[in-house]
Amino acid sequence: MKEIIFSSHAENKFAVLRNHGFDVSKDTILLALESFDKVEHGYKNRKIAQKVIDERHVMRVVFEETGEMLRVITFYPGRRVRYEG
Repeated sequence: MKEIIFSSHAENKFAVLRNHGFDVSKDTILLALESFDKVEHGYKNRKIAQKVIDERHVMRVVFEETGEMLRVITFYPGRRVRYEG
């Protein structure tokens, strides 16, 4: 597995989501990157890894891939009904 680093925005996102009642761990983000259910192409050559995290939600992780590194730009939970289908 490539080295994974988190942008400062991604680091701050843990607290933002916790304040909204959605507690996410780094392990959840790493799992989404290591064993995603699907990957989509995103804005600016970025990729979005998606992993089901419970009955109603997926975790979407926006990242950049360069050489031996993955850089997590941001992540967000989404409703499965919106992103699966």
